[in-house]
Amino acid sequence: MTPQDDKQLPHRTVLLASPRSFCAGVERAIDAVERLLDAPGREAPVYVRKQIVHNTHVVAGLAARGAVFVEELDAVPPGATVVLSAHGVSPRVREQARQRHLTVVDATCPLVAKVHSEARRFAARGDTVVLIGHAGHEEVEGTLGEVPESTVLVQNAAQAAGLTVPDPAKVSYLTQTTLALDETAAVIGALRERFPLLQGPPGDDICYATTNRQLAVEAVARRADLVLVVGSANSSNSVRMVEVVRRGGTEAHLIEDASAIVPAWLDRARVVGLSAGASAPPELVTEVIKALGAHGPVTVEELTTTVEDVTFQPPAPVRDQP
Repeated sequence: MTPQDDKQLPHRTVLLASPRSFCAGVERAIDAVERLLDAPGREAPVYVRKQIVHNTHVVAGLAARGAVFVEELDAVPPGATVVLSAHGVSPRVREQARQRHLTVVDATCPLVAKVHSEARRFAARGDTVVLIGHAGHEEVEGTLGEVPESTVLVQNAAQAAGLTVPDPAKVSYLTQTTLALDETAAVIGALRERFPLLQGPPGDDICYATTNRQLAVEAVARRADLVLVVGSANSSNSVRMVEVVRRGGTEAHLIEDASAIVPAWLDRARVVGLSAGASAPPELVTEVIKALGAHGPVTVEELTTTVEDVTFQPPAPVRDQP
């Protein structure tokens, strides 16, 4: 591109949402796999059940380093080491691991583990546990498996409004950690209207990272003509970020990486908002900024709505490894 060509291209502002990209739970899970891969003298494969986090670049990078990703534990040789993903698993999976004499490194996000604990506690006092979440998501499957005889899945306000339970006076709710704040509030509202004695967890189940990224991308969207969210299609928190922006009236797209940018999106966009889901590597954001620069000069501005300082200790089996 010549200097003359560059002058003919429009100038854009890239408005970076902050916080964005990796959260503490994702960093903890990826770090657990990396520690095992880097262990001195390692000879046996490191197996990971499901995607360690929902991002294709992360999974591909770890696979290139030697991690072996499997769908179920029956694909793991007896006695081998297996990492459980950040999304959590049901007791059935843990029992299967015991039966196969597997060495388990549990990378379940502590905030997901908290929801599991709440499900057991609510069921133990005789409640019907209403889990608000998306059917088929790995986190939901794990939570449902804690007390399946006492738990019912509700995905939207309409389902909540029509729900029947054995004892309307003994109902509690939990939520998937990666839901949209506004939609979840509507579902809880419908549950409260149907079950006035509804009880919930002492604090929100939607995790701090999901909340922070949604609020940050909303703030960016108020100033942007277009918002791009970096993340994989199976990343719940990334998809919710796009939906939140669109409900606010701003065009938004989920992109796996810079290669997914459609030039036509940029035709009338002079301010491009940019964020990334909690499982998307930060370097992908840098690559998107570089790619946007190929369509004209850009000025990068960061909009910070909060500063995160949350950290989690590594899982016990890898805690003492460098």
